[in-house]
This record gives sequence, C-alpha cells and structure tokens, in this order.
Amino acid sequence: MAEITRKRTGELLRKLFEILITAPEGLPARQALDRLADSIQLTDYEAGMYDSGSRRFDKIVRFATVDCVKAGWLLKHKGNWSLTDAGLGAYRELPDPEAFYKEAVRLYRMWKKNQSSAANDTDEFSSDVLDDAVDKSSSITFEQAEEQAWTEIESHVGLMDPYEFQRLVADLLKAMGYYASWIAPPGKDGGLDIVAYPDPLGTRPPRIKVQVKRQQQRINADGVRAFVSLVNEDDAGLFVAVGGFTRDAEDFARMQERRKITLIDLERLVDLWTEFYPKLTDLARERLPLTPIYFLAPNT
Repeated sequence: MAEITRKRTGELLRKLFEILITAPEGLPARQALDRLADSIQLTDYEAGMYDSGSRRFDKIVRFATVDCVKAGWLLKHKGNWSLTDAGLGAYRELPDPEAFYKEAVRLYRMWKKNQSSAANDTDEFSSDVLDDAVDKSSSITFEQAEEQAWTEIESHVGLMDPYEFQRLVADLLKAMGYYASWIAPPGKDGGLDIVAYPDPLGTRPPRIKVQVKRQQQRINADGVRAFVSLVNEDDAGLFVAVGGFTRDAEDFARMQERRKITLIDLERLVDLWTEFYPKLTDLARERLPLTPIYFLAPNT
C-alpha cells in the first residue's frame, strides 16, 4: 500500500461514509464500493488490477474499513455495510481526511492491544505493520467469503417462483412443528398466503396468518398496517419479506399490544432455515439447499 497516503485513504473513507449516510439501512458492500469508485477520480495505481482480476482500489478501501470497524464506526453484517452513531459523529467531528484516518487507526490499535495480553506499548503507526497486514488480509478474506455466500443465497431466492417461495415458508413452519392448513393457490389471496396451527386438527390457538413477499423493496409501515388489519386479536401474524422492513414498519409491529406480529426478513428466514435444516424434508431442502463450510475465523 506504499502508493497511497494516509490523506488519500482518509479521503476515500470519508467519501464512503458520505455515501453510507444517505443509506441509513446500509448498502451491500459491492454496491458501496461501486458507488465510491464512481464518485471519485481513481489514480492509475488505484485503478490497477491484480493477477486475480480484482481491482486494487477495492482492496485499498477494504483494508481501511477494517480500522473503521474496530473503531466502532462501521458495521459489516452478511455483506451489508452501515454506519454507527459513532461513525457519523467521527465524520462530522474530523473533517480533515488524514486526521480522520489516523483516529481510525489509533482506535484499531487500541482494540488490537486489548485483544493481546502480550502487546507492547509502541507508537501506533510504527510497529506491527506486517502483523496488521496479515490480520487485515484474513479479515477481508472472511468478509468476502461471507458476502459471496450471502449474494448467492439472495440471488437464488430472488429467482424463485413466488409460489415456490411460498411453499418454502410453509416447509419451514412444518419443520418448526406447525401445521399449514391452507396455502394460497395462484391468484388473488386476499392478503394471506398461509394459515397454520400449532396442532394437526387446528383446534389449539393461536391461528397463524402468514403473508409472504418476495419483492426486494423494503415493506413500509403502510404495508405492515394492511397486514395487521387481517390479523384478529386471537391470531398470530407472521410477515415474511425478502426485502426486509423499514424502521417505521418495525416500530409499528413492535407497538402492537393486542396482536402478536412477527416480521421476518431474508436474514432471519435463512437463520431459521439453517437452524431447522435437519427437520426439513428432502423436497424442502431442494428449494433452498445449504451446506456449512468451516474455516478459521479472523482475529480482526
């Protein structure tokens, strides 16, 4: 990274933060990097390519964001990058790019020192450079593997037939011990896609009313409000949406006192699918086949 200065790194990070400020829910890492590259003039060095075919610019930014994550400024979760309140505060309080990046590195070194009882008291910019590079490379490899896996899952679900996805949700409920008494056929369903019960005969409450949305857009409060209107006080409502929900929608569901409303986005759905995978039928597994791959997690 000898061809890039701390000032330039700070400029890239601040521009990245500026982009993320406009996306309170965060952005997929690939989208954030592409927006950043489109918003600045890359140097010849940054625009260079590795033998692997990856762009040097991407690695520069990914390396720098490791400092921001450990500084508590940036969250990375299953391929999604978002700012924390601390990150927003740092962006506002440290307008100078070099000072901005130096503070991120200082906080990273503090974090690293706390992780190792054998750490020495040294200047934050003059020691352990090689160790930092190795640790950050490991962290980047881990996050890229996670991003790729999550991107493939999102793509698979996004290409599913809507009614096949509806069946997937019904399969999951069955694996969890519930009984789907009705699954909406193709056509208008009146807002409900699945009705399920805790017992085979449907004699025990609560009745579970399920709505399934495969669209990529987040469901807003009006969408959740329309669903809640279909749920009686003795029912439980389950809203499954691949695109997730806006904060207003989540707040509205949380404020319901007389109705049990649960919102499930794709992340939560996949977590449940993984948890109950052993109880899924072979046919159900074919709808979303997953397999765990284990490797050492990075220290950073």
